[in-house]
Amino acid sequence: MPARNASSAPEFLFKEKLWPSPWIWVISVGLSGAGILMFSPISAAAGIIAALVLLTIIATLLILSTPTITVSGTNLRVGRASIERKFVGTVESFRGAEATAERGPRLNGLAFMCFRGWIDPVVKIQITDPADRTPYWLTSSRRPEELVAALTEPGP
Repeated sequence: MPARNASSAPEFLFKEKLWPSPWIWVISVGLSGAGILMFSPISAAAGIIAALVLLTIIATLLILSTPTITVSGTNLRVGRASIERKFVGTVESFRGAEATAERGPRLNGLAFMCFRGWIDPVVKIQITDPADRTPYWLTSSRRPEELVAALTEPGP
């Protein structure tokens, strides 16, 4: 009897995409409207085309720069950075003034940072790899409690 093909896609305990907030998209539309102001003296059509081109460029940049956080049984990936879960130490989440302090006065210059200004909560992930000088990762998350739970769940 032939063996069943296992899915090659990893099973994630947690997955989150740090999409821009709605107000960022509103600002993007407003900024692209500047194209109308700059090019309307040439013609109304040129102004509209310039606004659409600007909106396309801004939207593309926002979409391409949106990081993803994934936690699998063996790995943690935040944006382009990846580490084995065996090197993850304590994990804490922060909101409000505490999150601001973690992003500001308490921030270690060697920390890996992946936070977005439009997402207030942050999660601090201690790194225990002796070969890595990075003391911790600090990342934004709209679901910090779920991320903490996924990282504190024992791996395989």
